[in-house]
Amino acid sequence: LHAEAGKGQFEIALGHTVAAKAADNLIFTREVLRAVARKHGLLATFVPKFALDDIGSGSHVHLSLWQNGENVFMASDSSSKHGMSSVGEKFMAGVLHHLSSILAFTAPVPNSYDRIQPNTWSGAYQCWGKENREAPLRTACPPGVKDGVVSNFELKSFDGCANPHLGLAAIIASGIDGLRRLCLPEPIDANPASLDGKLQRLPTSLSESVQALEKDDILRDMIGEKLLIAIKGIRKAEINYYSLNKDAYKQLIHRY
Repeated sequence: LHAEAGKGQFEIALGHTVAAKAADNLIFTREVLRAVARKHGLLATFVPKFALDDIGSGSHVHLSLWQNGENVFMASDSSSKHGMSSVGEKFMAGVLHHLSSILAFTAPVPNSYDRIQPNTWSGAYQCWGKENREAPLRTACPPGVKDGVVSNFELKSFDGCANPHLGLAAIIASGIDGLRRLCLPEPIDANPASLDGKLQRLPTSLSESVQALEKDDILRDMIGEKLLIAIKGIRKAEINYYSLNKDAYKQLIHRY
C-alpha cells in the first residue's frame, strides 16, 4: 500500500496467485476497503476517472503462464528475441488481437473511457511494448529475473468497475485463441500517440467496445453466446442510463 499521484489516491498491490483466486482476492479487498472507510466516516471508491482534471484509477493486472510449478511465459534464457517463450508470445498475441472486445469486460462503464486516454499511462492504442507505460500491454522485467527475460505482462485496460472473474475469463479466452493461431507483432518503444495514426486507437467509448465484441465471433464462441447476450444487454443498459441521466456520474462513487 502506498500513496499515488492523484488526490486521495492509493495503490494496493495484491500478491500473485491462480486466476480464480486472484479475482476472489480483488473482490475481498474492495469490500474490506469500503467497510473500513465507512467505519471511519469516509467513502472508498474505485471509479476509473473520479475527476476529469486528475489522474485516473485502474486495476492493472499482471499475467504469467505456469505449468508444473514453472513459469512457462518467460524464456528459458536471454537469447529469446523478446524475453518470452513462444507460448508466452502467442498468448499475449491473442490478448492484443482481441483487446478492443476485451474492453467490454474490463472497462464496463462509460466513465472507463475517460481514463483510457493518450499520455496518461493507461494504454489508448492497440499495441504492446517492453516497459512502455503508454502501451496497454507491457512486458515486465522485475528484480531477480535474468537480464533480457520477462516474467509476465501487464494489461492496463482494466478498472475497478469491472467484474474481475469475467475480465480474466475474456483475457484467458483471448490468450487461448492466440495459442492456437496468432503471432505477436513487433513491440512499440515510442509513445503510441506520437506515431501519427500508425496504430489503431482502442475504443473511445463503451458503445465502441460493445460493437467490437458483437463482431468478435471467436470470443463469442469461447465465452459462450448466452453469457455474451447478458453482458451486452447490461452494457447497453449502462449506456442508456448515462445518456438519459445527467447526475449519473455523481452516483458512480457510491456504486463503485
